[in-house]
Amino acid sequence: MTVTVLFIGGTGTISSAASTLAAERGMQVTLLNRGRSRRPPAEGVEALTADIADAGAVDAALAGREFDVVVDMIAFTPDQVQRDIDRFEGRTGQYVFISSASAYQKPVAHLPITESTPLRNPFWQYSRDKIACEELLTAAYRERDLPVTVLRPSHTYDKWSIPAFGGWTAIDRIRRGAEIVVHGDGTSVWTLTHADDFAVGFVGLLGNPLAYGDTFQITSGFAYTWNEIYGILGRAAGAEPKLRYATSAAIEQALPDRAGQLTGDMAHSVVFDNAKIRRLVPDFNPVIAFHRAADEIIAWHDAHPELQRVDPALEAAWDGLLR
Repeated sequence: MTVTVLFIGGTGTISSAASTLAAERGMQVTLLNRGRSRRPPAEGVEALTADIADAGAVDAALAGREFDVVVDMIAFTPDQVQRDIDRFEGRTGQYVFISSASAYQKPVAHLPITESTPLRNPFWQYSRDKIACEELLTAAYRERDLPVTVLRPSHTYDKWSIPAFGGWTAIDRIRRGAEIVVHGDGTSVWTLTHADDFAVGFVGLLGNPLAYGDTFQITSGFAYTWNEIYGILGRAAGAEPKLRYATSAAIEQALPDRAGQLTGDMAHSVVFDNAKIRRLVPDFNPVIAFHRAADEIIAWHDAHPELQRVDPALEAAWDGLLR
């Protein structure tokens, strides 16, 4: 029997790769989003247009349909998760929530990180909200048998995204010979996972009854220092980066809108044990290393100038820290 899957969102870094692979594997895939993404939906995927926050528009788009799996890629707060529970409970065989590996305790007491690592992040509100969402879904599973699966990705990327704190701003500065600011001394270790690798683990859990009521982290085994990450990006962009260092707290003070992103996540070394996902999805075996993918990322951005967005606030903050 064909598995029917609804992706709420469906055109982001993770969801584009996952929806494409799900369709390739014979699942009947539907995307529900506002239809504003630059990324086209995968071939053979049904695309419905509605803002998930607009109940009337969602009702009209879905017309009472039921799905074997509902995946919400854009739920970040308990209110948004409760909205999904109210709408889809009894209408889906599995609800998949995308949490975040940033929810794990910071600083991490021991490595590698596993699904049993405690959840606690006093630094970043985004992570605390994800923890609260997980707690809400755990209660729904325990008390009402809601078939929930929680996924915790870490830093997942593809050719559309530059997996560095500075994004294209860093690449632009590297090519201009300007210095970029790196948190700490650049030696903390960071795991990067290509979206195509992530999708294998993701899709293997869709409609899988062994995943109900459980939590899985899905990452690669490719870990790099931040010095290495910027070096790899620089070489792909054709210039050696000039790195200067500042504390994570100082960088966040200069960029208050990004408070917690470093102190609550990127500043900490993260290495993951993926034994649990491998047990349920034996073909999950990440093979795309970042030093191989970086050339594609830069080439894609060079071919699409509209993606080359320089952040003036980040530029100003870095220039201020470099004085």
